[in-house]
Amino acid sequence: MHFLGHVVRFIVSALVLMVVGFIVPGFSVGGFWSAFFLALVIAALGWVIEGIFGKKVTPFGRGIVGFLCSALVIWLAQFIVGGVAVSVLGAILAALVIGIIDLFIPVSTPYEAGRRQK
Repeated sequence: MHFLGHVVRFIVSALVLMVVGFIVPGFSVGGFWSAFFLALVIAALGWVIEGIFGKKVTPFGRGIVGFLCSALVIWLAQFIVGGVAVSVLGAILAALVIGIIDLFIPVSTPYEAGRRQK
């Protein structure tokens, strides 16, 4: 995938995170740039977790472990990105809403897209 394709994916991910910020209580994103950097941090943390623990224990994995790991990544990302505030319940609900949105509008991170092509 070309550089522009990666940028578009992160922009769409940022827009999804902004929508989630409006829907989910306990999850707030300050603006587009906070959401964009949050998408970058979530992708990076997901890459690190997948590298350490393998594909089954990742935000992109299946089942309850992947879901809880996704919520943990969202919660941890708030400490790296300014303008983002997430409660534990907000992270769990955000992971659920992002999962539901992903069913209808699949948005994969550049790292995940690269893994699918191999």
